[in-house]
Amino acid sequence: MSFTNLGLSDKVLAAVAATGYTTPTPIQEQAIPHVLARRDVLGIAQTGTGKTAAFVLPMLTILEKGRARARMPRTLILEPTRELAAQVKEQFDKYGVGQKLNVALLIGGVSFGDQDTKLTRGVDVLIATPGRLLDHTERGGLLLTGVELLVIDEADRMLDMGFIPDIERICKMIPFTRQTLFFTATMPPEIRRITETFLHNPEKIEVSRPATTAVGVSQFQVTVGREPHDKRDTLRRLLRDAKDLQNAIIFCNRKREVASLYKSLEKHGFSVGALHGDMEQSARTAALDQFRKGEIPLLVASDVAARGLDIPSTSHVFNFDVPHHADDYVHRIGRTGRAGRAGTAISLVTPLDQKSMVAIEKLIGQSIPHVEGFAATDPADATPAGPESERPRQSRGRHGAREGSREGSREGSREASRESPRDGAQEARKPRRERGPRRSGGDRNPSPQPQAPAAEFTPPAAPPASRTPSIGRAEAPKNKHESASEPADHSHLPAFLLRPVRARV
Repeated sequence: MSFTNLGLSDKVLAAVAATGYTTPTPIQEQAIPHVLARRDVLGIAQTGTGKTAAFVLPMLTILEKGRARARMPRTLILEPTRELAAQVKEQFDKYGVGQKLNVALLIGGVSFGDQDTKLTRGVDVLIATPGRLLDHTERGGLLLTGVELLVIDEADRMLDMGFIPDIERICKMIPFTRQTLFFTATMPPEIRRITETFLHNPEKIEVSRPATTAVGVSQFQVTVGREPHDKRDTLRRLLRDAKDLQNAIIFCNRKREVASLYKSLEKHGFSVGALHGDMEQSARTAALDQFRKGEIPLLVASDVAARGLDIPSTSHVFNFDVPHHADDYVHRIGRTGRAGRAGTAISLVTPLDQKSMVAIEKLIGQSIPHVEGFAATDPADATPAGPESERPRQSRGRHGAREGSREGSREGSREASRESPRDGAQEARKPRRERGPRRSGGDRNPSPQPQAPAAEFTPPAAPPASRTPSIGRAEAPKNKHESASEPADHSHLPAFLLRPVRARV
């Protein structure tokens, strides 16, 4: 089937022919006739299948009749990000060449004054992000009572970004008799509830199972260590060794990780750009333009670039961080292998990411093969050689450091006791009080003790282990080299301990 059989106007067909397209994609072939018939449409298709043109082309045909009024747009398209909104506007500029339509873009990062000026002139197509649209309605500069057709694009991304309450507010401002087009790649339960609330007897078009990946994308996973430098080293090797790499998008989970990885790659000589939500709109636009034109082959981005961005020449996608939500994986790797092209998606997987990878494989219904030879050694798991390996491993719990220090001190005292045996002669010269009394049960290794000199004291007939110590009495030597008759040396004792003690009678 060709575009001429779908019911599009001559002007739209001429614009499509000028771009070189002759055959519609499955989502376009099924959705365009229902949109032209003014029916609600629920479109479910994997990313990169031409969903944008599936609603842009019939909208251009519908808008050929009628005229816009000031501050009352005729149609409204809601997009989750600024980049997606700007991309949809480019589609209207490309396919609406022969028509005099006013298209306005309401996104953040642009002054309200310029946007108010466009709204005052009258808008046929209003493309907006939910936040900036509500700002204009609250200021009183925008009325949605004239909207005839509402398009909610990338609805699952709207859910992830927390825009569903805003979508509900906006839908209540639009006439009930409107036509609604709802496009999404996945169908979480919350999205299903929204479709049941705001769509009226929709025509459901599902050209692929939800959350499936494009057939032309080759997927791989590489096991790396848990340290950041392991992942960066592996990524650089993959970039240098990759075959047929034209350009690539490298996804990170956090904005600060995007900035850190961008600096690291730039330091190692790579031509790279960055894209995340905290950047100024001018910087975001410049980075995307450079990437599209091929001026920079690498783009480090957060999930702000994971949905709907159409850069057909993207040959590779790298997941520097495995996404926390499995649905995000489908959208990320959808940036490559678009429009029937081949692509490659590689994920760097740490031991902490195994659970997320299991969820991803369960969602897409296939296992992702491992690539060997790029895994970096995790220093935390390495066993040091030499004496260091004999050290006790400290606990990593709440009081791990304190517990480890106690263990180390106990081990050290044991080692000291083994390496430095007591000197019997010095032990014998110590008074009994300093050495402490013997246990009543005797020593574990009893040895016969010689008797003290008879001139000073006559011991009882009890065993040596049960004797009661006395202050100032000479101790029997334990060392076999000492003579039993040799008097003990008490020179180290203070004088008051050497005074004679009078026994009570």
